[in-house]
Amino acid sequence: MSGRHITPELSEILANSCRYDPIESAASFGRWWLDAKSGELVLSQHAADLLWVSAGWYANLESGFNQAVLDDLSTLTKSLKTLPVSSRQTECDIRVISEIHGMRWLRMVILPEATFHSGLIAGVLLDITASKHAAMRERLSFESTRLFVGTDTLGSAVTKLIQLVCENLGWEWGAYWALETDKQGEQKLSCRHYWHGAQDALGSFTQESLSMHMTPGDGLVGQVWQRGEARWVEDMQSDHEFLRNNSASQCKLRSGYVFPVAYVTDEGECHSPGVLEFYSRLSRQREAQLPTVSASIGALIAQTAQRLEQQETIRQLAQIDGLTELANRSHFYRMLEKTCLDNATNKTPFGLIFIDLDRFKPVNDAFGHEAGNVVLKDFAQRLQSLVSGRDLVGRLGGDEFAILLHPDTSSTPFVEQLDVLAKQVLDAAQVPVLFNRHEVAISASIGISIFPENGMSSPDLLRSADTAMYRIKKTGRNALSFFSTSTTQTLAMQQSDLAQRLTMEVELYQAMTNQGLFLEYQPIFDGNRRIVAVEALLRWRRLNGEMVRPDIFIPIAEQSHLIVQIGSWVVKQACHDLALLHKAGFRDLKMHVNMAPSEFTSNTLPEELSAVVVQSGIASHHLCLELTESMLMQQPDRVIPIMHSLRQLGFGISLDDFGMGYSSLSRLKNLPISSMKIDRSFISGLPDQAEDRAIVRTIIELGRNLRLNIIAEGVETDSQLAFLRQFGDTLIQGFVMCHPQPLNELIRLHQPVPRPVDVPA
Repeated sequence: MSGRHITPELSEILANSCRYDPIESAASFGRWWLDAKSGELVLSQHAADLLWVSAGWYANLESGFNQAVLDDLSTLTKSLKTLPVSSRQTECDIRVISEIHGMRWLRMVILPEATFHSGLIAGVLLDITASKHAAMRERLSFESTRLFVGTDTLGSAVTKLIQLVCENLGWEWGAYWALETDKQGEQKLSCRHYWHGAQDALGSFTQESLSMHMTPGDGLVGQVWQRGEARWVEDMQSDHEFLRNNSASQCKLRSGYVFPVAYVTDEGECHSPGVLEFYSRLSRQREAQLPTVSASIGALIAQTAQRLEQQETIRQLAQIDGLTELANRSHFYRMLEKTCLDNATNKTPFGLIFIDLDRFKPVNDAFGHEAGNVVLKDFAQRLQSLVSGRDLVGRLGGDEFAILLHPDTSSTPFVEQLDVLAKQVLDAAQVPVLFNRHEVAISASIGISIFPENGMSSPDLLRSADTAMYRIKKTGRNALSFFSTSTTQTLAMQQSDLAQRLTMEVELYQAMTNQGLFLEYQPIFDGNRRIVAVEALLRWRRLNGEMVRPDIFIPIAEQSHLIVQIGSWVVKQACHDLALLHKAGFRDLKMHVNMAPSEFTSNTLPEELSAVVVQSGIASHHLCLELTESMLMQQPDRVIPIMHSLRQLGFGISLDDFGMGYSSLSRLKNLPISSMKIDRSFISGLPDQAEDRAIVRTIIELGRNLRLNIIAEGVETDSQLAFLRQFGDTLIQGFVMCHPQPLNELIRLHQPVPRPVDVPA
């Protein structure tokens, strides 16, 4: 200080600055004084402690704040230089960093005008680290939840979350190690996603991390995964359990925190798909906030990973034939129809090869079903080996197979390509299969149809290929045949089908006017065998008393304009009957009504349904509209906005036949639905079929995670019911509980017992 002129005010302050002030200590603040002209600074004892410097005089702001982050110090300096003497109270937040103590957040508050005199600026310094960390944790929690809810890809969300942690909590490098299983069935942990700032020279550490594979228990990462416990790395260069010491030393990384990505389900099962790690060039253990949020971050990633695995499992199980691992019938039909739609504009040809195995039933009769399964699996592998990756092989059921073939890039005519492949299939079928030292021999009959010559839709192509195949069956088998449009028998069958459809369409119109249509109701039960909803089922009785099956007349109604009129009548009648059920004691009972695609694409549907429920005297939440996944596949851009409008009005929406649609899993998270039904085709195999058990369990768990009501439809046996009962919250619909019944019969058999009313004495 010698040789420097200090104002009397600053000299007086300096004389007292190094003394202990009990008020500062008790109130957790420190004082500072700054000469606006000379830039000289004086810090009190507590202010200096907060800045990790000595109390007293400093020639300038930079020397007194030498532990501050440079960017923050630059902002503070500019703020003070532009501050007029008469300024009102102002504050500025800065960060100070110590290699020993870590990082601290301070708020520099400039006191009001009363403290300004002779160009002297005075203020206080407050430690706001705790509040800053709390705000960071809250923001991190919100942003991480927003990232993972509804994401379709784990990788991008994890990378963004690592960046969030690094930027908000002050780490330089972070990564996610995913648990994988190789072809030999061995588990390993691989560094799949990472992040570090562009300005940080951490390339060598990143490259070494990406090149490593750790088995559970191997190194620090492997131990954290195996034990399920978080670990600190206080000195990365000397920790013998840390396997990347050299590259960490090159990049000057010092400390780190490694924790498992895991969560425990309601059933007590631990799901642990990986490990997260974060590293810093500072000693972070004393002040790091990561441990306080690591459990929630790990659980969020683990739950997302499981949800995506469940979706993929459902997709695989719903699309793949369990025995042959080929596309199953439903998936093959969907892909065939999709190919027809994709090629409709430019008429690009493709072929359908329909294959029926000859003499397969005698194999089952002679050697048993196990032998038949061996033949089917072996033949399926041979078919798969004959096609390229862009072609599709499917098992349509029993001993029927099909191939969807696209033209290759060669100059060979496509008809010849089909002929060559079909002959290879014939040869493959005739190769004997060895079963219990017996050679089992079969052959195949093949029918071929070509788009667009033999049909523009999947039913047309299947019908054409099937017709060609039966022609071979009748003429000796073990051969192939292309469909010919000149076949008189085929044309006669098509004309007959058209005449029958037109006749039934007229009868259906007449049934609407002579009360031939009526409704029956099938109850939906909860775990306590209480009826919580009923589904309205449309029935048609002809004048002669004959009942027409819904699967026959509803498709005809959908192909014509009658379905709109019929649907309007069904909703009105169902709501009217629901009001009667409420009066009969079925309190809060809900009504499920099936909707046709053409109904759910009408922009006026929300308004029309609102008018119906008001007129019927029921609330909108008592009406639940059922639509199938195929509707969403056909016109999602039109259907989903209408679904949102209906949900805002209070109507329930149930996704029917869940698991059978092609694109539902990618859209499910965005659908405004309240419940979904497990398709009856999965229920029918319970509890014996392992694949059906897996599908049902996965769908129920997925529904729980999405907070949806799950309805199992088509439950027809006690064993199916017993299997489903173990899940508790699954709703049941099916013959084992109750057959569809007319309204009066439903009330007579299931009317709740009236609650006793207290009568005054």
